[in-house]
Amino acid sequence: MSPSVLGLIRASHPEPAAAVTTVAGLLAWGVGHRPAGMLAVVLAVAASQLAVGWANDALDADRDATVGRTDKPVAAGAVSRRATAVAAAVAALATPALALATGPAAALCATLGLVSALLYDWPLKSTPVSVLPYAVSFGALPAFVVLALPGGVLPPGWLVAAAACLGAGAHFANVLPDLADDARTGVRGLPHRLGPAGSRAAAAALLLGATVTLALGPPGPPSGVGVAAVATAVVVPPLSWYGGRAAARRGGRQVAAFRAVMLVALIDVVLLVTSGRLV
Repeated sequence: MSPSVLGLIRASHPEPAAAVTTVAGLLAWGVGHRPAGMLAVVLAVAASQLAVGWANDALDADRDATVGRTDKPVAAGAVSRRATAVAAAVAALATPALALATGPAAALCATLGLVSALLYDWPLKSTPVSVLPYAVSFGALPAFVVLALPGGVLPPGWLVAAAACLGAGAHFANVLPDLADDARTGVRGLPHRLGPAGSRAAAAALLLGATVTLALGPPGPPSGVGVAAVATAVVVPPLSWYGGRAAARRGGRQVAAFRAVMLVALIDVVLLVTSGRLV
């Protein structure tokens, strides 16, 4: 594999991209998609995730270089900013095209999620409403998956609300490792205004809110899996904060908080797919 291709892969934010795409695939299976429908959902979500990751690194290249982010391929010179921007544009154009295979309403929803995420990259990242694109884009994900079903099924409101809470929580957790670097480069989103303690509290509350909504949303009483998921959403964030402090003492980046979000998201999807028919 050439260094440029490897750099592009690293610039795509592969860990969260893979996690979100996996969540979309599991959700597609959980709501009853056939294999062809699952494939269409996964391809569209994967393209949107690549577009957002590449756009983020292309737009933030100067900021990343200023704060010495050698883990960022564009800032480190492993891949050019132009190549990353072109890749982002191609993936962004591919997203609605791939989503159209599932129908116009679903494609519109997928496009809304993509545009919202790109608006976070610029210009909303440095504003008090920086959390809004995360809530909109994550909320659009299950809506897209459900709308992609044959027959024009509408997504349940509780499912969209839970995903929006999860996305908002992800925003606060994702920004925590970069608060100091962002301050040096003038980024002042909502987490920066709340500070580390406020952001940790917001992330924990939103993750718990998402899991409780998923446990109580489907018809009938909460299952044992739902109760276990809620307990996990209570325990995992504090453990991740502790892990983040340990990483900081070793001089590493505090990525435990965002990994905790991905763990809770995967647990929430397991909760969904074991809850029976969702729509």
